[in-house]
Amino acid sequence: MKLKISKRAEKISPSATFAVASLARELKASGHPVLSFSAGEPDFSSPKSAIDAAHSAIDRGETHYTANSGVPELKRAIADYYKNRFGLEYAPKEIIVSGGAKQVLYEAIQVLVDDSDEVMLPAPAWVSYVEQIQIAHGNAVVIDTADTGFVPAKPEVERALSSKTVGMIINSPNNPTGAVYGARTLEMLADVARSNDLWIVYDEIYERLVYGGAKHLNILQVAPDLRDRVLIINGVSKAYSMTGWRIGYALGPGEVIARMDDMQSHMASNPSSISQWASVGAIVQAEDDVESRRAEFERRRDILLSLLGEVKGISLACPDGAFYAFIDVRGTKIPDDKEFCRRVLEEKYVALVPGDAFFAPGFVRMSYACSEGDIREGVSRVKEFIESL
Repeated sequence: MKLKISKRAEKISPSATFAVASLARELKASGHPVLSFSAGEPDFSSPKSAIDAAHSAIDRGETHYTANSGVPELKRAIADYYKNRFGLEYAPKEIIVSGGAKQVLYEAIQVLVDDSDEVMLPAPAWVSYVEQIQIAHGNAVVIDTADTGFVPAKPEVERALSSKTVGMIINSPNNPTGAVYGARTLEMLADVARSNDLWIVYDEIYERLVYGGAKHLNILQVAPDLRDRVLIINGVSKAYSMTGWRIGYALGPGEVIARMDDMQSHMASNPSSISQWASVGAIVQAEDDVESRRAEFERRRDILLSLLGEVKGISLACPDGAFYAFIDVRGTKIPDDKEFCRRVLEEKYVALVPGDAFFAPGFVRMSYACSEGDIREGVSRVKEFIESL
């Protein structure tokens, strides 16, 4: 007898980024010289301070359940970090630690979104936002930013509003474009939220990875009066190269955090105890590692931009943050991004992610969270592919 699959599950689309990465691994395992630029994962090892803190926690026997929302020491480290970096003060009851930023986002959306609620989402946007909104039976209203420098413009934001709009998700620095929202953009979005009684989920997981003259701002730095309606999302994965430790966290209004805590107690209990202590070590002691790796990402970005500038038929805006280049391939002889990615993988063994996955058809995402050698070889293969067309 076949098991019945729920309608909810049938509506979920698999992650495009993981699908590309999986196919690239399969081809590589079969002996093909695959270069993968698909995953959003730094290629550095975790900081020594994180590893040492994890070892110490194991030696102390910190291998049991912790407080559901996180150990006090990690909450204190997060609170101190936000006070020192952004001038924002949060109490322990206003912080929750989860098994990665993706989990904490899921919990936030489950707590904030009711059936048929609409959530505004500037696109290009990370693949999981829309799926998580749909799982909560809400509707994502995507705002196209391709013609406004990959930052939302007020007319488009206001046109997206309806009587069902309850909030917006803002991601800066942005995945997949690398765009960093400036003060004027954040002030505009804050004003829309203020005027229409909306909440804001502010995903700043890439906030330490900003380059050149760009500066990352937390939205509460430009709109401190919105503190009671802003939920901040962050984690240790990107800045500290700790993707496998699976620690993300949120800071926000106590009532929202409490509801997320209740949900987490039934979903997953506490996040890994050892990972939490490793995160304490990273946040408190790995500042030098963060800066040196940020500088290396900037160097790789500059190399990638220089090399891509020599490839005819494509164009891209300079990414000011994160570690992605979002490339416009509509000027090539294969303007369909999914077809472009399929063929460049099959013919040149280069794995890229189609922009359609981020609600931006005609573009492809290329991560530069890899070695300089891979970047140079990968762009060379892409150039050869486009010239062969």
